[in-house]
Amino acid sequence: MQSKIKRLAPYLQACVHIFALLPLLWLFYAVPKGLFGGDPVKELIHYLGLGGLRLLLLSLLITPLVKKFKLGPLIKLRRPLGLWCFTWVSLHFAAWMGLDLALMWGLIGEELVKRTYIVVGFIAWLILLALAITSIPILMRKMGKRWRQLHRGVYWVAVLACLHFYWSVKSGWVEPAVYAAIALVLLWPRKRNMVRW
Repeated sequence: MQSKIKRLAPYLQACVHIFALLPLLWLFYAVPKGLFGGDPVKELIHYLGLGGLRLLLLSLLITPLVKKFKLGPLIKLRRPLGLWCFTWVSLHFAAWMGLDLALMWGLIGEELVKRTYIVVGFIAWLILLALAITSIPILMRKMGKRWRQLHRGVYWVAVLACLHFYWSVKSGWVEPAVYAAIALVLLWPRKRNMVRW
């Protein structure tokens, strides 16, 4: 089984790239066609944020699968999933700044100070930025054990992302609650590592 998964690993990595990229490419068709409804900017921001959260949860799912079913080669999927998560969340952040607030820096600063859910989302993005930068192999080697400790920050990103989602939704709590429940299931076995971060 291990050898079979090892042979499939490059194809699985290619699938991660394809399935993370295709929904972004679809935007070039969907946005001009008006498929995002009456408030396309809001819907686009939500679409990008939700995509980032899904990729984050998928990346957290890899380790339990590896441990439960002894599928060691699958661990190589964590890095591309994490980097695509960062890409989607960065686009989410950029769409909010560029499309919703038209890069009006004074207004952006006011929103960051005034709205707690934006501050929470921004902190999550900063942690993801640190994780993305330090995922470069040469930095991984130089950091040694500190790299592993830093990358445990992804657990807190999941918590912050779920809080950001819940607080940002003005009506309806079911969808954020579903994602929070999934995050809780994935994070509960890692609670000791979260405390030690």
